[in-house]
Amino acid sequence: MSLLEIDTNNKDSRAYNVLRDTTINTDFISFTQTTYQATLEALNKLYSVATTDFKVPAKNVFTAISSGVKIQSEKENKLNWIDQLTSAFKFNYNEPDRKVEVIDVKEEARLSHLGIVPDSRRYNTFLIDIGSGNTKGGFFPNGNTTDFKLFQLSWGTKSTYNATEKRLDGNTSMENFSKNLSRVLSGAENTEIIFAVNESGSYPLSDNVAFSGGIAWALATLMYPELIDNEVVPVTYSEVLKFSEKIRNNHTTLSDYYIVKTLTDSTLDAVAIGTAVKTVNKVFDQRSLLSGTGLLLKIMRQFESVYERKNFYFVKNGSVGWITAYVNKNFSN
Repeated sequence: MSLLEIDTNNKDSRAYNVLRDTTINTDFISFTQTTYQATLEALNKLYSVATTDFKVPAKNVFTAISSGVKIQSEKENKLNWIDQLTSAFKFNYNEPDRKVEVIDVKEEARLSHLGIVPDSRRYNTFLIDIGSGNTKGGFFPNGNTTDFKLFQLSWGTKSTYNATEKRLDGNTSMENFSKNLSRVLSGAENTEIIFAVNESGSYPLSDNVAFSGGIAWALATLMYPELIDNEVVPVTYSEVLKFSEKIRNNHTTLSDYYIVKTLTDSTLDAVAIGTAVKTVNKVFDQRSLLSGTGLLLKIMRQFESVYERKNFYFVKNGSVGWITAYVNKNFSN
């Protein structure tokens, strides 16, 4: 849920403030009765918080389902689960006419770019949003915000994790998980990632490659806790590769207690840093972190060249990116 305060006096820029942003991670795309029920309860809870606690009129509450959910449900022939979820949600609040839009992947990627990338870098930035069920993004190749070149993969942090789990064959050791994660990612790289990056045509047109989504937020927070106030964090491929080894071999050093204890700058807000790190560790356990980081590295590697180095960035507030642009597009007052 993203709670936005929109400046209705400025119809052109539609400036907004994010008053609150929160996530309840229910793993809907596992498509079990338990995760379905948890998702419905979370949806109901967030809607109640918006309308009751914050007094947002129902007409100003926008409900949408991301493209990642749609893609994963199509892959597993579970589209009816989305219909059941939205029907139950509308029934619960007696709003049969409520619009619950399932966002098209290209439109979500375009909205993400508009909501995340500043105008000054609009036409030289390739945005890649790594979600739970899929990865999508793209860029504007022709100097306008109408023509958008879509980039997409059927892999996300959770779908990569799930595919790895299915290969474990009863051996749940970290060594076996890492081995099978490597196999899953190699298959994804050879069958999708290399082709998708090359087909996008982004390499010669983009100076910057920005990563958004949960794993980008998590890594930015854990790798650079001292940059707690920075929404965008610059990184390099080698830094992320080294950190992935830390996740695998020294995961205990990523606890909020350990990270706060090792801070050397006394001017930093240790409480805020500890809270942010604890939140990351609630959302991503060790294996989820490894899955998302491994997928991210496979994508980053396609932009590593001895002839030209791209600027890589992690965007922390990417979770509200396409949502804010979606609200701006639909809001009328």
